[in-house]
Amino acid sequence: MSLLVIGSVAFDAIETPFGKTDKIVGGAASYISISSSFFYNSINLVAVIGDDFPKDFIIKLNQRGVDTKGLQIKEGEKSFFWSGKYHNDMNSRDTLVTELNVLGTFDPIIPDSYQNCEILMLGNLLPSVQSTVIERLTSRPKFIAMDTMNFWMDIAMEDLRKTMTMVDLLIINDEEARQLSGEYSLLKASRIIRNMGPKYLVIKKGEHGALLFHGNDLFFCPALPLEEVFDPTGAGDTFAGGFMGYLAKSGEISFRNMKKAVVYGSAMASFCVEKFGTERLLELSDEDVEERVKLFLTLSDMGFH
Repeated sequence: MSLLVIGSVAFDAIETPFGKTDKIVGGAASYISISSSFFYNSINLVAVIGDDFPKDFIIKLNQRGVDTKGLQIKEGEKSFFWSGKYHNDMNSRDTLVTELNVLGTFDPIIPDSYQNCEILMLGNLLPSVQSTVIERLTSRPKFIAMDTMNFWMDIAMEDLRKTMTMVDLLIINDEEARQLSGEYSLLKASRIIRNMGPKYLVIKKGEHGALLFHGNDLFFCPALPLEEVFDPTGAGDTFAGGFMGYLAKSGEISFRNMKKAVVYGSAMASFCVEKFGTERLLELSDEDVEERVKLFLTLSDMGFH
């Protein structure tokens, strides 16, 4: 199954209790693409960057099997930039700087070779851009997943609701689920959100694991206890990448298989937080990933026999 990833490829500057960085590579599509590449080798990327973006990172994506024909490079313009500072609990943060730059006028162009994709992952973007991508595909993918955030719920709720009717899976965190549904109970929230369109729902709970909902079925995957979390930035996108990469590799769209995908996504996210930005992901081996997945299977008592 070919996997099409839409999202941001960008710069971040991050400060946590463990240190701080200057500009480093970030963006939802960066994390999703790298993470999914550990499980699948037919990944197509649509995003936009300025000519200030490092070419060596694009080469690294290509080396991991990510096709970047859909990566627009805007000459004379700057890439999206976000800067944030995490609190001591590492679960909350303050945004210090947001510069949309090229992302502010992003018009997703789908190369002909990306048409007829079987799986589509819509990274966190303006909901109208996400729906435009779906509308520009000549045929509907077998499975469409999307991410979103509180900001779009505040300023673009109508567009967000429209896009949600067009997808199969929504991946959000617990805070976003509560805001979107108006319910504190995540069980109640899940029913309300799935009535908005997506048949499947993943609610990420950070250090407390992740929940998968479909119909009357519920699956919980715990998080791996880590001694130190250096940088949570991109962990949710890394989860999505592992989840979607596993689905693409297996070729099976079912609740049973998505339980496995949640484990693989959780394993990838646990790596992401161990260093700043994409650094940890880019140094991983396939053996590292398989060992981490085995830990999660033990933790969640899932052998998949």
